[in-house]
Amino acid sequence: MNAGQRGSMVEREGPGEREGMRHREQAGQRERADAARNRRAILAATEELLATHRPQDISMEQVAALAGVGKGTVFHRFDNRMGLMFALMVERAQALEEAVTAGPPPLGEGAPDRDRLLAFLDAVVEVVSRNKNLMAELAYPVAAQRHARERAAKDRDKHPVYRFWHGHISALIAAQRPDADANMIAHLMLGALHSEPVLDQLATDGPARLGAAMRSLACAILDAPAGSAAH
Repeated sequence: MNAGQRGSMVEREGPGEREGMRHREQAGQRERADAARNRRAILAATEELLATHRPQDISMEQVAALAGVGKGTVFHRFDNRMGLMFALMVERAQALEEAVTAGPPPLGEGAPDRDRLLAFLDAVVEVVSRNKNLMAELAYPVAAQRHARERAAKDRDKHPVYRFWHGHISALIAAQRPDADANMIAHLMLGALHSEPVLDQLATDGPARLGAAMRSLACAILDAPAGSAAH
């Protein structure tokens, strides 16, 4: 076979190869779309189950059945139950983070720091209300065993959700009250959201009462006489 014949064969094979590549790309896109759809369904099913079950009482089989996917799909995506719970918490919190970093005021930039702080606290209370059982399980499990509590406290600042929430609250407080220990105040405010009495009250009364209390606390801190909020 001379060079001309080989070139002719390559030309004849070219369109077929390109067509095959196009089909493979389309198949890959469909696979990615299916995976994304399954992930959304699994997370939505988990959140629905959390409304009536404690995290430790939810099985991967229950999630799979409610999401309409195979149990193996759930394990493949999230490895285990705690991996699933963590993914759900991050997913729900990411929407709030995006609203803060790229959304309109008052959560996003453009509003006074006071308004941003109050709006953010309202949003945090709403997230906690929707995921109160999950928050207690993942971050600071008050009713958990001692070693789990100690580990949660030790790793608190490494939790991506907590780290962002704490950083944003402390920054907004510090911008308005540089004399205050904004770092500690933010820890206290967020720690209260994970205490068993507060979570019990949240389950009984809903988010409105807790939201109003958090706003009152924030305003009291911001409006305290100069020097009273010093380090």
